Amino acid sequence: MDWSPEVEALRRRRAAAARMGGEAAVEKHHNAGRLTVRERIALLLDADSFEELGGLTGSVISEPDGEGEAFTAANIVLGLGRVDGRRVVVVGDDFTIRGGSSEASSQPKQRHAEQLPHEFRLPLIRLVDGSGGGGSVRELERLQRTYVPLGRYRLPTVYLMAKNLAEVPVVGLCLGSVAGLGAMRVAASHYSMMIRDTSHLFVAGPPLVGATGEKRTKEELGGASVHGTSGAVDDVVDSEAEAFSRTRRFLSYLPSSIWELPERVEPTDDPERREESLLSIVPRERRRPYLMRKIIEAVVDRGSFFEISRAYGKSIVTGLARLDGWPVAVMAGDPYTLAGAWTAQAAQKITRFIDMANTFHLPVVHLVDCPGFEIGLRGETANTLRHGARAFFAINQFTGPWCSVIVRNAFGLGGAAHQPINAPTQRFAWPSGRWGSLPTEGGIEAAYRAEIEAAEDPEAARAEIYRRLESLQSPMRTAEAYDIEDVVDPRETRPLLCRFANMAAPLRKPGPVSLTMRP
Repeated sequence: MDWSPEVEALRRRRAAAARMGGEAAVEKHHNAGRLTVRERIALLLDADSFEELGGLTGSVISEPDGEGEAFTAANIVLGLGRVDGRRVVVVGDDFTIRGGSSEASSQPKQRHAEQLPHEFRLPLIRLVDGSGGGGSVRELERLQRTYVPLGRYRLPTVYLMAKNLAEVPVVGLCLGSVAGLGAMRVAASHYSMMIRDTSHLFVAGPPLVGATGEKRTKEELGGASVHGTSGAVDDVVDSEAEAFSRTRRFLSYLPSSIWELPERVEPTDDPERREESLLSIVPRERRRPYLMRKIIEAVVDRGSFFEISRAYGKSIVTGLARLDGWPVAVMAGDPYTLAGAWTAQAAQKITRFIDMANTFHLPVVHLVDCPGFEIGLRGETANTLRHGARAFFAINQFTGPWCSVIVRNAFGLGGAAHQPINAPTQRFAWPSGRWGSLPTEGGIEAAYRAEIEAAEDPEAARAEIYRRLESLQSPMRTAEAYDIEDVVDPRETRPLLCRFANMAAPLRKPGPVSLTMRP
């Protein structure tokens, strides 16, 4: 006798797992505008590349007649697959089985989902569609006791999550109504997204919040309108398909782990390309903004700029791009928001972005236009100083190659952080560049108040002082003292940056960095 009966039992269980929560539950899920976990995995990964792990995990109930058994899979699907040919780990919640609640999941399987990427040095993609935490208060009746949340003996999963942030790329997708530890699984990633109209993200959902007296709908409490600008996720997209497309693109710029280097792609853009528009893109009128994103698009490889967190910390633009095929991290001031001043949100965005670039050995290109930290009551009450200091130190603790191009302003503490002090750096300035401890306009009032007030014509005195100081602020004077390495024709920026990227490539070293990434 062979093992056919057991093999047939395996087949039946796998078939039951593939049915997930059953036709009715799947239909309800589809009617809510959401894909099932298995449809998501199929759409995300390369065709036919998914290798499921733990497909037999679940619970079995014997039929009343004793002739058979009913198998219900755990509501977490885990496995290996490929994204653009590269192996990844993917784990997803199955909302069709008890709403993705952790009460129906498997803690060992959830833990293994975080352990695999760490041990095999593979990127991790989390498809989050449930609480993923300790479950509901029904657990009290099931356990007949309570427990200390996240005790060190209960849930080493959190430790593994922290290890993964320091070692492998992690993408967190909020694909439904996600709360508690599930929400932290989204936030504890290098890149996260939610879906407009169908995703909601909470520390605690409306029922629990309602018990405190605050009545909110899911959308009011944790919808895209909230987290599109809160910083809890990096981006909001219009569909799950778009989220998966952006996931694939994000990973394309990064190595599989810190033990490898980001790969170059075959260049398709001329590294010597010079854009005529750059000569006039910065207005001579210093208070007039300009489109920094147009500068970015003009200097990086065509179509390669992948912006991250556009709606959060808007005075800073961050994203990934390529220069002559080499992946780089790009940071730039946006003069359309507070003239590019660092707000508390922008500083938090900078810290996280630079830490990610450092973790995965990405050289940084910084297009500088920063008049300093945000000033005034709003800046003070938002604790801009502390968040700005963290960003300042994140930049100065960066260890990889870095190139700064001072496009316009570099003033104050924010301006002082235009490049790290302990890394291989290059620095250039455009003729439009200006720098110093304070912008002339504000500094005159502080430094020459007595002289202006004592003058017969204060306005004329102020104008004369301004004219005198302005004549000393030419970038050419700074270049004469070699306080700036070079002032360049803006049209030469792309060739310079491509040469930087090629010089930087052999300096990159795989392995861990001393300061690990945190959310």
